[in-house]
Amino acid sequence: MLGPHRGPADAAVLAYLPHAAEVTLDTGVALQRVHGSDFFLWRGEPARLPEHYRLHWRDAHGEHSRHDPYAFAPEIDGRALESFGRGGHHAAWEMLGAVPRVRDGVAGVRFAVWAPHAERVSVVGPFCRWDGRQYPLSARGSSGVFELFVPGIGAGELYKFELRHRDSGALQLKSDPYARRAELRPATASIVEAGGPYAWRDADWMRARAAHDWLHAPMSIYEVHLGSWQRRADGGFCSYRELAATLVPYVQDLGYTHIELLPITEHPLDDSWGYQATGWFAPTSRYGAPDELRFFIDSCHAAGLGVILDWVPGHFPRDAHGLARFDGEPLYEYADPRRGEHRDWGTLIFDYQRHEVRSFLLSSANYWLREFHFDGLRVDAVASMLYLDFSRGHDFVPNRYGGNHNLEAIDFIRDLNASVHAEHPGAVVIAEESTDWPMVSRPAHDGGLGFSMKWNMGWMHDTLAYFGEDPLFRAHHHRRLTFAMMYAYTENFVLPLSHDEVVHLKRSLLGRMPGDAWQRFANLRLLYLYMWTLPGKKLLFMGGEFGQDTEWNFAASLPWSLAGEPAHAGVRALVRDLNRHYVGDPCLHRDDFEPRGFQWLDCDDAANSILAYVRRDGERFRVVALNFTPVPRTGLRIGVPAAGSYREILNSDSHYYGGSNVGNPLPVTSAPVPWRGQPHSIELTLPPLGGVILTPEA
Repeated sequence: MLGPHRGPADAAVLAYLPHAAEVTLDTGVALQRVHGSDFFLWRGEPARLPEHYRLHWRDAHGEHSRHDPYAFAPEIDGRALESFGRGGHHAAWEMLGAVPRVRDGVAGVRFAVWAPHAERVSVVGPFCRWDGRQYPLSARGSSGVFELFVPGIGAGELYKFELRHRDSGALQLKSDPYARRAELRPATASIVEAGGPYAWRDADWMRARAAHDWLHAPMSIYEVHLGSWQRRADGGFCSYRELAATLVPYVQDLGYTHIELLPITEHPLDDSWGYQATGWFAPTSRYGAPDELRFFIDSCHAAGLGVILDWVPGHFPRDAHGLARFDGEPLYEYADPRRGEHRDWGTLIFDYQRHEVRSFLLSSANYWLREFHFDGLRVDAVASMLYLDFSRGHDFVPNRYGGNHNLEAIDFIRDLNASVHAEHPGAVVIAEESTDWPMVSRPAHDGGLGFSMKWNMGWMHDTLAYFGEDPLFRAHHHRRLTFAMMYAYTENFVLPLSHDEVVHLKRSLLGRMPGDAWQRFANLRLLYLYMWTLPGKKLLFMGGEFGQDTEWNFAASLPWSLAGEPAHAGVRALVRDLNRHYVGDPCLHRDDFEPRGFQWLDCDDAANSILAYVRRDGERFRVVALNFTPVPRTGLRIGVPAAGSYREILNSDSHYYGGSNVGNPLPVTSAPVPWRGQPHSIELTLPPLGGVILTPEA
């Protein structure tokens, strides 16, 4: 109806302008009001109608002028719409959302949204005083997509979509699912982002990453919640740029290889830590603009640090401005509440069988990797995606074979991993998967899910349970230390001590340790030595590196005043040295995922709570010996693979780390005494609640 209509002999323009007193074209001719309505019509000769004319009108707010948006034909390519509808579009943000454009010399923004149950969709904002009657979008056939180019607006403009349901007529006001920027909570409008090219400086990093052998490379991850790592003096959030100047050199100095960010996708509730997202293409505005996030990642790459994004494709919140019942009906979520509601978290579950939802999620993953140069994704709560009965007991809808596996979610996960590995060489996808689902980190063509790595939740639970025991009783729980090696090579494991382990009354890692203050710090140092020398990549949540003594508080800065105290500074010094040994010594990382990189020397001494093992890189090896009791062990015999002298290269009980300095200051020489299957053996002194790494001397 609206806009220009050209015939061979005559032409017409129809405009809808509520409250306008009079309307003219820029040729000076007037449009006539239609039957006392707010429609205005002009008829005349085609030659008198420019290709892109302007409308001029006057109302109670003054004089106005604009290009007629309905003089611009829809432009989204039909093949792109078809790909989106098949679930195979991996860059849908280029098609949907708010895309600044210049068409025929006229600057504006193309708005597009998927809303198949809507009778009418309008874009609203300050540019039309949030009046949904002024800018209705054009429906693109049966695709469910609505589109309109609006001239005269640009970057920084606030907007939302107003949707009218096709049956009930109910109106909803929604943020843009594809918005690339959003207002700071509690405001909920989307913001038009300029989208111009960012001047990246990391070309060398990206080239090297594409050829990076991550399977055999070290990976030590510092997990960070940007809103509480450090706060400004007034309690406000630090910006991405400020964090680039403080967080990046801090992590670099500690010797980590990667930073993992808790979700920075836009979210309305701070308490969710970012795990209940409403902006799947918008970095949270809490810390600044999108280009400032790019600057932060660029700075990480310049410092030799990779950046992993915690990404949440398993559920989304019910907030009225978000995805829930987006066009008046379940759209992004399953319609059946037995499939569509996550009871534990009060959220909604994505409908993975709907092709357009798959395009949405695949595009979101691709967006962060392509547009922000993230080096990988950590996928949250994978188990909740895999199982239809997750947290439901018997009240679930089985799949077509009568089972409890979510078959379409499994297909989506495989598509996700295949697309990331194909389109972003060197990028990794890490699963937080808490069950015994097989082959999570094996290729899809071999029957796996295709993830690069998987968090080893079993190791984490067993290890923290063991360390929580009084050393007097640890002999009865020795298997908790050794059981993880029974399945260590069934997956590519990351050993995580994450944010989830220092909240909800679980206490801090230091607070979990038994004994007096000295023993608690010694236990924590021993835990880190054990973790950093076992097969598997490493992850530690912020604050753990200096032994934070209280639970993590997302609403405040880390207790940095502690970090300089001797015992806490000693823990941080140990973490720094562990990272440098792990990263610099192939014996400790080359074969993290392969049996040839590890060998038990003693795993059965439960009575003394002793462990000893070898980490190996070909013929080169290191010996690790650990004492999980507060009793120093002198004259302890350990079998070794080769004769010679062995020198201590790290001792968690060193006075440098706040320990008692019990150990082996001089090299120890092996004797031809076979011991526990080894041809030679050495006698060691093991410190109380401590351990050592030894290297054979040349």
